[in-house]
Amino acid sequence: MQVHNVTADAETFTCNAYLVEGDRTVLVDAGSMPGVVDAVADRVETIDAVVLTHQHGDHVAELDTVLDAYDPELLCYGDHPRRTEELADGDTLRIGDEEFEAIYSPGHADDHLAFVSASTLFSGDVVVYNDGAFDDGSFGRTDMAGQSRDREIESIRTILDRTPETVESMYAGHGDEFHGDVREVVERALERAERREPKYPEE
Repeated sequence: MQVHNVTADAETFTCNAYLVEGDRTVLVDAGSMPGVVDAVADRVETIDAVVLTHQHGDHVAELDTVLDAYDPELLCYGDHPRRTEELADGDTLRIGDEEFEAIYSPGHADDHLAFVSASTLFSGDVVVYNDGAFDDGSFGRTDMAGQSRDREIESIRTILDRTPETVESMYAGHGDEFHGDVREVVERALERAERREPKYPEE
């Protein structure tokens, strides 16, 4: 299974949008980078589906452009006028060459999903490897309206409980990808979130 961050060269703020090649070519989040369709086209001729971790603007601003260009299925938890399949906690779906389980993980966003297989975790914004606040295990911000640190903590615990020890790759919505002991990274993110320290000064 090949995973490419097609927004890696973005000059404006965006999430990481991951093109996953394999039996089922899937774009995990569409991002907000103008030209993301061209970045996808540099690697594949078509995509079978777009799967959303959540619908914050930095994850979906270019979604319609991608849908118009490739006419893929759209799978997500939250309502969307172009959604073709609703995902719920525990649902399974194929991304690339592997079967993934959807994990409902609110806190950063009410419609947040993470996706885990035997080898890989797409963690969205709930758990990230590094960002401007923490390195080697961080978590999504919870200081804005509609967000909740308590729910975020519970979601990180759920992800940890449902992440097999065999998972060695983590692709988060922001920061760098990580390859190694993913559970250790998630555990560190959980510990930091549980300390209740503000991630950002204004939180």
